[in-house]
Amino acid sequence: SSAVVDGLYNEYIGHAESPAQVRDGLLDAMGDVFFVFSSIATARYHRDAGNPVYFYEFQHRPSSAEGVLPEFVKADHGAEIAFVFGKPFLAGDV
Repeated sequence: SSAVVDGLYNEYIGHAESPAQVRDGLLDAMGDVFFVFSSIATARYHRDAGNPVYFYEFQHRPSSAEGVLPEFVKADHGAEIAFVFGKPFLAGDV
């Protein structure tokens, strides 16, 4: 419905004052659709089954991103692996 579209627009890009803020809002919306919503649903299923659930969002920009990724990219999907398990677990020079 129109109210849903208006709500989504206002949540993600409604207050943008620059093209960069529009980009960031659209990236947030895409991240929520592709990662966050399904993660929350899965966490709720585990919770409802009586299991403890821990939820986190990794936002640290790794130093290896310098010169490789645009400045607006903070942490890509899987960027936490090197921090959680250690870089020796990664194959090659990442």
